[in-house]
Amino acid sequence: IKAVENGKEVFVLMELRARFDEDNNILWSSRLEEAGCKIVYGFDNYKCHSKVLLITRVEDEKISFITQVATGNYNEKTAKLYTDFSYLTSNIEIGMDAKDLFDNIMIGNLDGEYKHLLVSPKSMQEGLKALIDEQIERQEKTGDGYIRLKMNSISDRKIIDKLSEASNKGVKIDMMVRGITCILPGVEERTENIEIYQVVGRFLEHHRVYQFGRGNDAKVYISSADFMTRNIRNRMEVAAPIYDYEIKNRILEFMDIMFSDDVKMRKLNNDGSYLKVPNVKGINAQEVLISRAIERTKEAEDRRHSEKNKINIGNEELNLKEELEKQEEKDSKREKESIFKKIISIFRK
Repeated sequence: IKAVENGKEVFVLMELRARFDEDNNILWSSRLEEAGCKIVYGFDNYKCHSKVLLITRVEDEKISFITQVATGNYNEKTAKLYTDFSYLTSNIEIGMDAKDLFDNIMIGNLDGEYKHLLVSPKSMQEGLKALIDEQIERQEKTGDGYIRLKMNSISDRKIIDKLSEASNKGVKIDMMVRGITCILPGVEERTENIEIYQVVGRFLEHHRVYQFGRGNDAKVYISSADFMTRNIRNRMEVAAPIYDYEIKNRILEFMDIMFSDDVKMRKLNNDGSYLKVPNVKGINAQEVLISRAIERTKEAEDRRHSEKNKINIGNEELNLKEELEKQEEKDSKREKESIFKKIISIFRK
């Protein structure tokens, strides 16, 4: 609303269908429309569940993008209870994909083509199949195929069959699924190379992370989509690739911490029962991540404080230099005046 009032052009897809929150969405959509935002209310038969923001700037006839893709809603209530990722990037190619996405939304096109983003109901299906096939091929060539997934639920039969195929080819698959799990691990000639875990802690685990491969070669995506038929085939969802080396490593580190939990973690058996993993190291993943977040906040504050001090010291040095220059100028003037007086005295004598 503030952006519109400041002369910016604002376009909003407002999905009215939201469990227990429809009235609030209707209220806000009215306020946005009254303020002058262009509002679209989603698609006829497809719910929009993606969380995407695109800022387009034009400076000196050059276009730049800032794209944000999140795993959770823009909701201040759930932000206090859920764990989520929000990715902000100035990558021009991801920005172009996001622009194409919004262009397609405006004309009601759900079958758009994208170079980097995975968008359901079309390109996400194709992209996930290709990424799983890539690890099957890697396993056949090097014996090092690997997939690691974190999500709320998995129930889509086609993806389950594809993961089973990968497992039968020898690809190691680790999964963390908080809720509905319609695939059993460790079933002979079906899911022998699949292990499935669950963590239930202080916060509701809400990230969706797809990892294909290991280490520096890993392809990592964050997404709004669970592996459910309604998400992959009957909704508009978005998964964004993480290309930045530092951010990708932070997400991989996060996944390592989550899968190392031995306080809250339970493992799914092939009979459908859950068994608590042995408590060996006493790692509570959520508590570890809270501590890391506090440490990073302090480090950021220390950096800001240090930079502020540098600026202050720099200003003090500049002021001191100016004072010294002024003093030198005064001293030089006095010295010249003294010499001039001596010369006048000599001439008078």
